[in-house]
Amino acid sequence: MAQNVQENEQVMSTEDLLQAQIELYHHCLAFIKSMALRAATDLRIPDAIHCNGGAATLTDLAAHVGLHPTKLSHLRRLMRVLTLSGIFTVHDDDGEATYTLTRVSRLLLSDGVERTHGLSQIVRVFVNPVAVASQFSLHEWFTVEQAAAVSLFEVAHGCTRWEMIANDSKDGSMFNAGMVEDSSVAMDIILRKSSNVFRGINSLVDVGGGYGAVAAAVVRAFPDIKCTVLDLPHIVAKAPSNNNIQFVGSDLFEFIPAADVVLLKCILHCWQHDDCVKIMRRCKEAISARDAGGKEMQLLFDVFMMYTDGIEREEHEWKKIFLEAGFSDYKIIPVLGVRSIIEVYP
Repeated sequence: MAQNVQENEQVMSTEDLLQAQIELYHHCLAFIKSMALRAATDLRIPDAIHCNGGAATLTDLAAHVGLHPTKLSHLRRLMRVLTLSGIFTVHDDDGEATYTLTRVSRLLLSDGVERTHGLSQIVRVFVNPVAVASQFSLHEWFTVEQAAAVSLFEVAHGCTRWEMIANDSKDGSMFNAGMVEDSSVAMDIILRKSSNVFRGINSLVDVGGGYGAVAAAVVRAFPDIKCTVLDLPHIVAKAPSNNNIQFVGSDLFEFIPAADVVLLKCILHCWQHDDCVKIMRRCKEAISARDAGGKEMQLLFDVFMMYTDGIEREEHEWKKIFLEAGFSDYKIIPVLGVRSIIEVYP
């Protein structure tokens, strides 16, 4: 075997060796793109460009973000990464770099700036020290029996992601704000492309609906639908008041209010198979309590889930869960990209 290794090394040319090293280093440093994105979000660089008429020089950016005088050259280096990765565009204006927004960075405009949609908080959810730190425990999680029995997040932090959200008000607020942003964008897309799935519905309960962004979007488009949001008591206690939405504080494993439709967005991919079956059985009970002829709908969106021991599923895996939970059939409706609507029938 040693001889084969030596032969393989001899086959690799100098150029191949150099290219292999470059590719390896590129993979090692890929996280810098995410860190740069988070920095741009926290510095509100998109706001600075927008408030400067849609184009800003490095000096303009420095003045707007309150840059320390010694960091101007470092900001230039940061912007190089961000333009290379497509977050901003750069133009040469009489020898001076001028930066403009792209469709991606327009999503990073803050609440105080005119915008259609914003996703700055979801950046903070994804590019978050506690989430990133979890990934450093992958080796232990894959190989150590005690670690393998819990979620990747628990290996790194000693508690579940949901326990940290409940016990750390700042982290919880950030997480829930990110979910509101994601829901607002997702529902806009769904209501544009597949609004017919909501027609003919009298009542809907959004399970794990947080602060009610999904339900609010449904009510705005379909005022006659009676919407209920179910989430843990400490979450619904902080939800903004809405006269058109009823909030219920409860555990989805214990109780789901009766409705024509039970909606789950970014819920089932948080849980392993057996827990998903339990949740779906509660959904079936909620639907049966209202009308056995009603339908259940799930909105499933792709997020990074392994760190909470969640899982994204293929169709045959969803089918197994639905049938074990006692449902008779289902239909998958592609919406956009990785997002789909799944209708599940009692």
